[in-house]
Amino acid sequence: MKRADELGIVLDGLPGDTDSITDVAGVEVGHETLISGEGSGKSDTPVVRTGVTAILPIGRANLGRDVFCGATVLNGNGEWTGSAWTEESGMLCGPIMLTNTYSVGIVRDAVLKWMNSNRMKHDSLPVVFEIYDGVLSDIRGHHISDNHVFAAIEKASHGPVAEGNVGGGTGAICYDFKGGIGTSSRKVKVLGDEYVVGVLVQANQGLRDQLQINGVPVGRDIGNALVRTKEIGSIVSVIATDAPMLPHQLKRLSRRAYLGLARTGSISSNGSGDFSIAFSVANSYNHGDARREKSDWISNGELDALFEGVVQATEESIINALLAAESMRGTDGHFVPALPHDRLRELMAGARRLH
Repeated sequence: MKRADELGIVLDGLPGDTDSITDVAGVEVGHETLISGEGSGKSDTPVVRTGVTAILPIGRANLGRDVFCGATVLNGNGEWTGSAWTEESGMLCGPIMLTNTYSVGIVRDAVLKWMNSNRMKHDSLPVVFEIYDGVLSDIRGHHISDNHVFAAIEKASHGPVAEGNVGGGTGAICYDFKGGIGTSSRKVKVLGDEYVVGVLVQANQGLRDQLQINGVPVGRDIGNALVRTKEIGSIVSVIATDAPMLPHQLKRLSRRAYLGLARTGSISSNGSGDFSIAFSVANSYNHGDARREKSDWISNGELDALFEGVVQATEESIINALLAAESMRGTDGHFVPALPHDRLRELMAGARRLH
């Protein structure tokens, strides 16, 4: 698996220790990946290229606690469960799940079953996002089951995060190359204190000629094996930080993901579902406690460094998703190539954008 820094691509900002969302203390990520069937287009066996990703804001042991959150939509051609309550309350309890369009309901219900079986008896409204992976996967076959959801949650851990063709990004297509899961982080300083912002994307957006990497329009110069002539994809951005922020500030933070998305060339087309959710691990509360709470928070006038970190980390997360993903053949023989690393290096070197 290659990442932007390994290819010598110069990007702004200072990454965290693993350059991933799990650089934010407490955040855990798990994937369950489903790949079966040959994808030759000549078999009656379903071709499955899908999965589930679980992001646990403050770890599996603390799923019964609330954290502040805020979310936004740039173009709403997609689905997000739990949206009304996160908007109303500014709170998030439980995992954030990523899957495919046709499995949102199954994943939502399975999260409730998992929480109930683990004696988390409070009511919860699970947060599930999706992308359409039906070009490569038999999406109408409903291949995601409860056990796949349970496995993604149970596998969630701290440390380096698998990227590319994994979990909810298994069947993703990004700028007409193979897409998937990507992640990155940035260290920033606010009022003399150091904080981390981490981003994880489920990247399934864009057309080939739109793709830009660090300002270089590389997509125009790599014209082989086009899959789409019209965008039918989506991107979900999950943002974590250890900076103390209130829900309205986290909503503001979530919007900055779209600036990082724009840096890679997206126009957020009619066919795209572009969603972003941000949460802070700095203040957490026992769900449903009837008492007065106190919270620290950074004033609005000091948030710019965090905004910048999100823009930078979102841009790199998308690039990392492209670089980590491998070529894939799926339903009806559809073939999606990986972004060619050698050709990318040539184009970036020609623009003097390599280390």
